[in-house]
Amino acid sequence: MSQPSLTLQSPLGARLGAWFKERFPPANALLFFILYLTCAAVARHEFGAIGISLVDAVGCLVAWSYFLVLRIFDEHKDYQLDLQNHPHRVLQSGLITLAHLRVLAVIAIAAQVIWSLYVDDWRLGPATQAWGLAFLWTCLMGKEFFCGAWLEKRLTLYAFSHMLVMPLLVWWLANLGASGVEASAAVLWLMAVAFASGFAFEITRKARGTDEEREGVDSYARIFGTRGAALVITLLVLTMGALQLALIHALCASLPWWAWLVIGVFSLLALDSIRRYAGTPTESARERNEGMVALLMLAGYAVTIAASLASAPVTITLW
Repeated sequence: MSQPSLTLQSPLGARLGAWFKERFPPANALLFFILYLTCAAVARHEFGAIGISLVDAVGCLVAWSYFLVLRIFDEHKDYQLDLQNHPHRVLQSGLITLAHLRVLAVIAIAAQVIWSLYVDDWRLGPATQAWGLAFLWTCLMGKEFFCGAWLEKRLTLYAFSHMLVMPLLVWWLANLGASGVEASAAVLWLMAVAFASGFAFEITRKARGTDEEREGVDSYARIFGTRGAALVITLLVLTMGALQLALIHALCASLPWWAWLVIGVFSLLALDSIRRYAGTPTESARERNEGMVALLMLAGYAVTIAASLASAPVTITLW
């Protein structure tokens, strides 16, 4: 919701800040940062050693900027629908405009291209090519693959098609971390983890509680029923956990006990939250599900980084 104290006379920075808080919260940056660090760690592990430097701070910001572009694309794509369903949002209320967001997107895209070229020694190398593939798919998503009316009636297929950007983003981020990395077993498992995690979070986010259902707003609880949606999320959470363990096994000779423990504990917490949602499908239960699935994602990426660091020589430099 837009803040009552903000008006068109308020500083643009304050209005943009309100939009970020509402539609792209700063707290989400943690997930994007850890995704980049995971991709970089796995890619460098494949070269037999892991180097960590301040360059990775730039990589984190560039990764965050790509998800910002995804959000801005969604804001453009859904603008008319959100005018009807969410007229009080910062964008829909006119406190900022789509033109403001386009400027942010251009800046972010420029940063991504420049950093990819830098990583590739200022040539059209693996990182830049990987960015191009991811951005091409993102543009197709923005156009809803030129079959929006048909695709929007098939919400699960819609989510599946959009989550396919995640393996492409992993490939780009891996090449930012170590340009020229090969599609090894670990990298492929990481792509699968990112896809399953994104898909699980998307389904969870739109499996709404009965107290927040409304006409014109899609919901998996409406499509599958509350218990059906809970079952789908349960299967996706179990898939996430299994893929996370498979990724760690690809990095280590054997699965460390602490990897089993961390992923097992967070999987159980997520499953318990889903069970409670199935019994009492409210908005707060749905939000709790989102939080638990996000924590499982973070835990899986964190354990992957730890496994990479534990099984390869590590060097730390300033640049």
